[in-house]
Amino acid sequence: MAMTRIVITLDQETLSRLDHLVQEKAYPSRSKAIREAIQEKVEHARRNRLAVECAKLDPNSEQALAEEGMGTELATWPQY
Repeated sequence: MAMTRIVITLDQETLSRLDHLVQEKAYPSRSKAIREAIQEKVEHARRNRLAVECAKLDPNSEQALAEEGMGTELATWPQY
C-alpha cells in the first residue's frame, strides 16, 4: 500500500511516552506506532457507528421482515 507523508503536532509528554515505547521495542518506529494507533481509532469509530445504527432498529419490525414470506418454507426447514 502506498504511504503518504503527513505532519502532526504532539505535546512533549505524549512524544516522550511514544519515544519510550520505541526505545522499549514495543514499536520499530514512531511512524509505525502512530499508524497503528490511528488504524485502531478508525476501526473503533467504524464499529461504533455500526452499533449506533443497529441500536436504531426495531427488533419486532426486523423479526417480521425476516419471517416475511416464510410461511410455506418454514415447514420444510430441517430441525436443529
